[in-house]
Amino acid sequence: MKRKIVLMLAAAAMLWLPAAADEGMWLLPYLQKMNIKEMQAKGCQLSAEEIYSVNHSSLKDAIVIFGAGCTGEVVSPEGLVFTNHHCGYPQIQALSSVEHDYLKDGFWAGSNEEEIPAPGLEVRFIRQIADVTADVLGNVPDIARGEERTRMIADNVAALTARLQAEHPDQEILVRSFFGGNQYFSFVIDVFRDVRLVGTPPTSIGKFGGDTDNWMWPRHTGDFSVFRIYADTENRPAAYSADNVPYKPLRHLAVSLDGYEENDFGMIMGFPGSTERYMTSYEIDRMLDVTNPQLIFIRGERQAILKEDMAASDRVRIQYASKYAMSSNYWKNAIGMSRGIKKLNVKAKKQAQEAAFQAWADANTLPQEGYSDALRMIREGVEASLDDVAALQYLNEVFFRLTASGLRPGAVELLYPVAVAQAYASDTTGAKDEAWLREHLRNFYKDYNMPTDRKVARRMFGIMQERVKELPGVFAEVIDGQFAGDTDAYVDDLYARSAFADEQRALDFATSATLEQIEADPAYGLYASVLDKTIELMNRQREASSEYADGHRLYIAGLMRMQPDKAWASDANFTLRLTYGQVMPYDPADGVTYNYYTTLKGVMEKEDPANPTEFTVPARLKELYAARDFGPYANDKGELPVAFLINCDITGGNSGSPVLNARGELIGLAFDGNWEAMSGDVAFEPDLQRTIAVDVRYVLFVIDKYAGAGWLLDELTIGNKQGEAAPAKAKKSRRAKRG
Repeated sequence: MKRKIVLMLAAAAMLWLPAAADEGMWLLPYLQKMNIKEMQAKGCQLSAEEIYSVNHSSLKDAIVIFGAGCTGEVVSPEGLVFTNHHCGYPQIQALSSVEHDYLKDGFWAGSNEEEIPAPGLEVRFIRQIADVTADVLGNVPDIARGEERTRMIADNVAALTARLQAEHPDQEILVRSFFGGNQYFSFVIDVFRDVRLVGTPPTSIGKFGGDTDNWMWPRHTGDFSVFRIYADTENRPAAYSADNVPYKPLRHLAVSLDGYEENDFGMIMGFPGSTERYMTSYEIDRMLDVTNPQLIFIRGERQAILKEDMAASDRVRIQYASKYAMSSNYWKNAIGMSRGIKKLNVKAKKQAQEAAFQAWADANTLPQEGYSDALRMIREGVEASLDDVAALQYLNEVFFRLTASGLRPGAVELLYPVAVAQAYASDTTGAKDEAWLREHLRNFYKDYNMPTDRKVARRMFGIMQERVKELPGVFAEVIDGQFAGDTDAYVDDLYARSAFADEQRALDFATSATLEQIEADPAYGLYASVLDKTIELMNRQREASSEYADGHRLYIAGLMRMQPDKAWASDANFTLRLTYGQVMPYDPADGVTYNYYTTLKGVMEKEDPANPTEFTVPARLKELYAARDFGPYANDKGELPVAFLINCDITGGNSGSPVLNARGELIGLAFDGNWEAMSGDVAFEPDLQRTIAVDVRYVLFVIDKYAGAGWLLDELTIGNKQGEAAPAKAKKSRRAKRG
């Protein structure tokens, strides 16, 4: 069977006919075989080699992973990077203070010397991509299942990674699974760690519309920010140094002022984070009944508290701006996802596919191949783990999540510095020295407000007590035993007594305390109790998760075998992909049609003094609009475009991705999907699904006319109306500007 699966994947790579409409986040090595004919038929003027080349620079060399979860693009020979405002938001927030409020006022460097280092920010270039399925699955028997299969694959991936790391000692190696574990690719990556903030519009442009407009169309958000990559004097990745110089990229994108018309070809390259297009009806039930409702409720309760405290204090607003934005984005996504799945009857469509698959598997495959058992394995895996999944989600959302890269804080932040101090005190390798400890604690407390966290903790502990059956032992042993079940009294005592509730106390305590003394702190008792319950729940899920994984893999392989003439795309997994389509309007409801672009006029119309947080228009923007001073960035009608729609297939992680025209020139930055098709991560909706992008002409207008930072445009390769390279017409500015 293993050989059959490999042959099916190879056959899929030979097909070029697309799936329905413009569905598909396509792997670049397969463009020549699968996609380029269709792309050119739609209007693309490039060859597959110009988009992705193994031996020469190509468009893919201008695309970067920006930070931990976004995409960016290099737009100048001096390492200038465009990405979304919401992608740069964590760094903009981290660099802001009450005295220098770059969130509220914006920031624009007037020269390279004024660009601000962004500690911890990294960008990654994909240098090599290779199909390594044979290396990973070559010695895995067809009949291998469960823990045996998992162990063998893990060993093979580790050996392959070690070999590739030896061949590329200064680069990062990543091996990723595709098609549910039926195929594997390796990626060789350059990581640049000296990245600096060059410019950002104020929130009143970069987040215009706020939560109200998030995921909605028409949209009028100038969702962009500008950074620069620095390298050592030999153009190699290097840690921050004052001696570093702007990076000279292998390729940068040209920028087009031509704009677009309805039905024009466009494509997007980037790093889509996660989709679940092969999700079954059983998983949809779990999402609609358990995981989405829980996420929506928990985050909604916390966000209400954060919002109140942020409105009362500029310091707290800055501290919690990024945390609130990240939480609310996924909160609204979950609301829209559940709505879309129900409204578009996605479950019934999945059930129909499952019925067809089961009938095919029963009639056309042998029992030992496993296809006829695939859906049963998925169903039983989901059902067996349902209660544990629900309990674990509460622990992850309220307290913390264990990830491959470490502990990720939940709503109750107090436990993070406890984990840091415990890791420091128990380290025997010397890797975590006092400097490491101080850096982690200072970074945490910079954006921590104890009274806010205590309010959140009071609400979260009450929720846990009311709604969760599988509670950490601290609830029975301490809250019930010592506080008669009064969670508020417990929380107040915890924050009054723990050294970790105050930055200076925490620094003094953690740098001098023994492991035994740290474990005596009341916050450590809570941390240990939650950790024990988290590990218990994860271990209990292991068998069910293993059965689910086997069923999922066989289901995907079987679907491909059942429909050999269909071009299949793997689910997104934050690897470099390409999607293509056309600039198009859409009809969200009967009698309603949405145009395919918006203009600055709509910004003015949306101004709302009653909602200044979301719908304030800067005075300078009003002046430019009143004077119709749009420079070369207006369209042929004299309008200033702000955002536009294209029916490409994207998801989270594509934020900041370049939208390219038929010539491969930058026309916009993808930043959102649309409300009517929020179920798109589970089922692509060809009639409704649209990508929302900020028009690059609005980006340049804000940089040049609004911010007066036209010196940056001198670096760009800007095309004229005939698509030829032309110098940017912009005044130079040599002083830093805000807003």
